[in-house]
Amino acid sequence: MHQSILFALLMTLVSVFPLPVQAERIGSVDTKFKWLGPDDKIVVEAFEDPVVSGVACYLSRAKTGGFKGAIGVAEDKSNASIACRQIGPIHLPEGVASGDEDGERVFRKRTSLLFKTLQVVRFYDRKRKVLVYLTYSDRVIEGSPKNSISVVPVRPWR
Repeated sequence: MHQSILFALLMTLVSVFPLPVQAERIGSVDTKFKWLGPDDKIVVEAFEDPVVSGVACYLSRAKTGGFKGAIGVAEDKSNASIACRQIGPIHLPEGVASGDEDGERVFRKRTSLLFKTLQVVRFYDRKRKVLVYLTYSDRVIEGSPKNSISVVPVRPWR
């Protein structure tokens, strides 16, 4: 009895506070040699939309190396790019289909020790029937206007 109550409580918490999406590292290339610690890199990662099934996004982003990068205190540059694709049947939950113009954050990754994050926000354009994914970097005090978008048409899967 206690296990079923605990399980129900856990499922309720997961639905209210979804687990963060983890990106899968696909690969990287070095961009700048560092004498101490890892080189600066461009990292390519992939994640699937946690709410809209059938969509995967690929991010490329700058990763600062060196001694600070090795111990996790370096601040990564705000340069990032995104490409999202349909990888299966797309199911739009009612909340997404309503097309909230503020969008919904579907991915977040810390890019400095405390204050900077790389984010991906999803919008739905009802008129054109497409999902729009925007990636940008923000900081507690001042964000960056550098951004990238990718558009996925909502079509039947073959």
